[in-house]
Amino acid sequence: MQGSVTSEKKKVSRWPDKLVPAFLFSSSLLTVLTTVGIVLVLLSETLRFFGEVSLLEFLTSTKWTPQFADKNFGILPLLNGTLMITVIASLVAIPIGLGTAIYLSEYAPEKVRKVVKPILEILAGVPTIVYGYFALTFVTPLIRGIIPDTSVYNALSASLVVGIMILPMVASLSEDAMLAVPRSLRNGAYALGATRFEVALRVVVPAALSGIIASFVLALSRAIGETMIVTIAAGALAQVTMNPLESVQTMTAFIVNISLGDVEPGSIESRSIFAVGMTLFVMTLGLNLIAQFISRRYKEEY
Repeated sequence: MQGSVTSEKKKVSRWPDKLVPAFLFSSSLLTVLTTVGIVLVLLSETLRFFGEVSLLEFLTSTKWTPQFADKNFGILPLLNGTLMITVIASLVAIPIGLGTAIYLSEYAPEKVRKVVKPILEILAGVPTIVYGYFALTFVTPLIRGIIPDTSVYNALSASLVVGIMILPMVASLSEDAMLAVPRSLRNGAYALGATRFEVALRVVVPAALSGIIASFVLALSRAIGETMIVTIAAGALAQVTMNPLESVQTMTAFIVNISLGDVEPGSIESRSIFAVGMTLFVMTLGLNLIAQFISRRYKEEY
């Protein structure tokens, strides 16, 4: 009798072991199916777009005017705006973020680190639309006070604020990678007479290089996909220019602008959104694959 009761208890206790894996598998399957569905929709609409517009025109033309009577579908102006914003933002975020990470990891007292790290994380949680109005109402007048010829909507103010936005990502992820470096490596360098600066630059940074580069690439992916800041502060003039003081249009800003208009669903104008979205998808996918390759290539085993 006692043996049958124990057996019943074991059967009851096994139910969670069967249900939990099934639930987790269903969650994973739903995620995969959602991703596949999004990619299929994006791909099908993109193929319909290229049924009416040649791939050569899309990749080589310097005019992007899908809403004009004389329609042109050259992605280069949008690509130019997107890359300009990303490059300038990276010039802001990478040096400052890496310096912040080295300071927090190697120099900052524990009390300072406990204060600065949460502030960085709060900065990362600020809505991007707030950053956009900060760029338009504070950074742009500041730039126009120094360079009066600057356009009200310009790439420079948007780039600087996008750099501020991705800075916490670079700093936080890089600092996490540096903290993962074993203390024994630092102590070994100190025992050989190295200074703290030499330990930071010649031991800790190379040992954490895979995590640091991965943080750079992830931050750049975030900058490429940023929408609200560039929509508000960079303007909507699709042009090929190297002057950051002029208005530009990025791929994400175009998608937002045309989605707010009276574009007929199924028209070539609406399908251009999917073509631009596919270009954005390929760029961010490429960056993520590069990040994974670098992480595996330079991963250190301790």
